[in-house]
Amino acid sequence: MSETAFAIKSNQDRFELRWFTPGDEIDLCGHATLATAYILMRFFDVKDQIIFDTRSGALKVCQKGDLYELDMPSYQLAPGTITNIIEEAIGIRPQEVWKARDLVCILENEDQVKSVIIDEQKAKILEGLLLHVTARSTKYDCVTRSFAPKLGVLEDPVCGSGHCHIVPLWAKKLNKTTLIALQASQRSGILYCRYDKDRVYLAGKAVLYSINELFLGLLS
Repeated sequence: MSETAFAIKSNQDRFELRWFTPGDEIDLCGHATLATAYILMRFFDVKDQIIFDTRSGALKVCQKGDLYELDMPSYQLAPGTITNIIEEAIGIRPQEVWKARDLVCILENEDQVKSVIIDEQKAKILEGLLLHVTARSTKYDCVTRSFAPKLGVLEDPVCGSGHCHIVPLWAKKLNKTTLIALQASQRSGILYCRYDKDRVYLAGKAVLYSINELFLGLLS
């Protein structure tokens, strides 16, 4: 699992939330937040809207039909430098590089994005916490893959915090505020996105994967 979420109720319809990868705690995570909201709305007495207090501030999740929409902070990206080590890390020389918390590489087309095989050790020495490769898509507005070897996650199946970088970037390039994004991991996922300056709204579906019970054995 890319992240495990831990939530505790603080008051009515408000929860404290933290996320942990296999390697460390992370400051922002989208799909684990969506999953937490889904579980609380389905199995606990929480209706339609939840506010989570996190290291990245208050995050609101609203249920809209069969979609769960996350209200998340938008990262402000700065232009980066295309270097040989970036090319060696992703196996392709990017057209553009942008950076905020994460490093974002824009490639020529979606086939390049889907064909990337990263060099894990070289990716670990790049700037940024996560590494994203992205391009325009023929069916969607953009296509992206996300890698987090610094956090013990080679590839993130669907990365919400990554799209807090990706959505502002493509919204400005495409001159539009609503986008449909494809995360082209092996599992894949579709994100319905809205950009509103300092906020990014990401919506997606959730399904129940498993239910587990933990039993504590006591020795006499």
